[in-house]
Amino acid sequence: MDVDLFAGVAVSDLPRAVRWFERLLGEVGSFAPNDTERVWTIAEHRHVYVELYPDHAGCARVTLFVGDLEGFVSAAAGRGVHPETRETYWNGVRKALYRDPDGNEIGVGGAPVGD
Repeated sequence: MDVDLFAGVAVSDLPRAVRWFERLLGEVGSFAPNDTERVWTIAEHRHVYVELYPDHAGCARVTLFVGDLEGFVSAAAGRGVHPETRETYWNGVRKALYRDPDGNEIGVGGAPVGD
């Protein structure tokens, strides 16, 4: 089955959200399909987008799973974005939790160390 994924995040201020997500995600392709959305292609057929939708801003929960969590966290920190919390689950899976300016939860997970 071929599937494209678009994970959406409602925001109250589009320019502010675009600046924050660009710092979080770094050098990935992006495009603006219209005046109220911005889309980042984080992997082939996998996208995260923000949409100006103030009444629903702050309620999203999105988790990305990356191959190099420490590299992602370090790169984001170099761009001025730091996780609010970090945790390791019972099975060794790790997660860094970020919150955008509206309070939307953006989790970034990684496999157990050594996997």
